[in-house]
Amino acid sequence: MASQRKHSARLTAPVAAPAGVVYGLLADAPRWPVLLPSYIHVERVDSSRDGDSLRLWQLRPGPGRHSQGQGRYSQGSESGQGQGQGQGQGQVRSVFARRVLRPRERRVDFDLRDPLLPDAPAHGSWNVSPESSGRCLVTLCQEQPAAPGQTRETLQEQVRGELAALAEAAERWDRLDELLLAFEDSLYVQGSPEIVYDFLYRIADWADLVPHVEYAEVTEDRPGVQNTLLHTSDPDTGDTTVTRAVRLCFPAAGRIVHRATLAPDPLAAHYGEWSLEPDAQGVRVTHTHQVLLRESAVHDVLGTGALPVDARRHVRERLGRASTETLTLARWHAESALRRLR
Repeated sequence: MASQRKHSARLTAPVAAPAGVVYGLLADAPRWPVLLPSYIHVERVDSSRDGDSLRLWQLRPGPGRHSQGQGRYSQGSESGQGQGQGQGQGQVRSVFARRVLRPRERRVDFDLRDPLLPDAPAHGSWNVSPESSGRCLVTLCQEQPAAPGQTRETLQEQVRGELAALAEAAERWDRLDELLLAFEDSLYVQGSPEIVYDFLYRIADWADLVPHVEYAEVTEDRPGVQNTLLHTSDPDTGDTTVTRAVRLCFPAAGRIVHRATLAPDPLAAHYGEWSLEPDAQGVRVTHTHQVLLRESAVHDVLGTGALPVDARRHVRERLGRASTETLTLARWHAESALRRLR
């Protein structure tokens, strides 16, 4: 039997960041969704001294589309076609990764397996070579069986995109403490976890239920993978913002993960999770956020002279207010249902 045809790519890019910083970013996979635009969610399945196993959810742009957009306003919506698509966002691909971490050599070897294509694994490696104290060269090699419609050029473009995203994230290394923000809001609900989860899951109904949501459009071409388009209002300014996101829903675990693919300034990235922790009396509901600020937009949004600390405060207040409003309505929804049953 003839062997399966394969495509391979090997590209090197200079990165204006220390080699140790770049290797650390590659090794710290759970942070990728807030630093690397194509990653929706990363879960570490297990880990050992030599490496780890991951499940990765990644957004692959559709033909002729870019993987990430930006801006404050948007008009209309785009209809997506194909598995896991919506609003023109692309296709969500889930793969399992096994990695061997070699910190001394600053090298990461990996194997990728798509559950839908178990007989077509991909293999590759990241190599980080220092050039000076503040610069390095990063090489990404990847080999995979040729899929229908895929060419060697397609794989090269994918590898080139991964390198560019890594470089952009790593070159902020000396400002990440200012630009990264993490926080959470939570409350306790004396009601059914299933009712709370159902409220959070039914984001398509939020325009009728949540005051700051003016319009909601949702497609779910695969169970548990939601592509959303929301128009939301700011009660202070009256402005309308447009947000696109991919949401991954895990009902058995009581979790909904979301990653913005179009976020309002000054957000460069927004990744979050709704999580439920039930007990005998009810459930604690928490909404966590991880945010990366867009430096170039701080002055545009907050005015000349504004600093990243001002943007952090602005984002915390705005997102926290929206979270608290949604959490409060979820509690009212669940506790009202409980009162009716009594």
